[in-house]
Amino acid sequence: MNLTWRLRLRKVIFESDTQAGRVFDIALFWAILASMATVMLDSVASVRESYGTIIGVVEWFFTILFTIEYMLRLYSAPIRLRYATGFFGVVDLLSVLPTYLDFVFGGLQSLLILRVFRLLRIFRVFRLGKHMGEARTLVTALEKSVPKITVFLSTVLSIVLVVGALMYLLEGEANGFTSIPRSIYWAIVTMTTVGYGDISPKTAIGQVVASVLMILGYGIMAVPTGIVAAELTHETRHASAGAICGECGTAGHDPGARFCKNCGGELAEGTI
Repeated sequence: MNLTWRLRLRKVIFESDTQAGRVFDIALFWAILASMATVMLDSVASVRESYGTIIGVVEWFFTILFTIEYMLRLYSAPIRLRYATGFFGVVDLLSVLPTYLDFVFGGLQSLLILRVFRLLRIFRVFRLGKHMGEARTLVTALEKSVPKITVFLSTVLSIVLVVGALMYLLEGEANGFTSIPRSIYWAIVTMTTVGYGDISPKTAIGQVVASVLMILGYGIMAVPTGIVAAELTHETRHASAGAICGECGTAGHDPGARFCKNCGGELAEGTI
């Protein structure tokens, strides 16, 4: 009887193939959204002063609700240790711990925003798992972009170090460049075209250097996007070319192909 109850509970909590499981997941999804909204409202001073008691009660309601859910997941999980130490198990635990720890340490309520990671279950709830092939293509492209982007960032770091030291010499403490680290901060802000304006060159030669750095920044900031885009295009074409027809087993299809060139069968999603 106990085993049967665990199996039924597992189907509802961990699977969305049944009607009960889908209703449970959708209800949980909306509960997470409502809980996040409560946490965000609690961070607004005027709302907290007017409705602090109500917000506190609502927050405790969600904490108790998610605690019960976590205990049920732990109870019904096929391998409890694997769930407890896995990504979702840790996230589920962290979504309730801050409220309890706030009694001891205080000021931890804002950590409840970690519940946002629980929304990753949307892939299972709304059956978005079929798009994981595209996600894998994107991840692969990003991984292959790392060496090139590392070289790019090393170059940018060298430029801001040199320009920062140069501006410290040219402008000096009298014009706000009180140290080389502060001058490097100015170089980063200028190169990224953010331009806070808290520090600015006053001498003519310093303004010339700043102008060159600004123009250089416009060109440099587009480089990472180009690197990732090129790798993503390559991976997309490679995935399409390597697609294998499930009907006849033919491989080597044209980029973007959706149907087999041999038998006309539809290629599996995630391979194009």
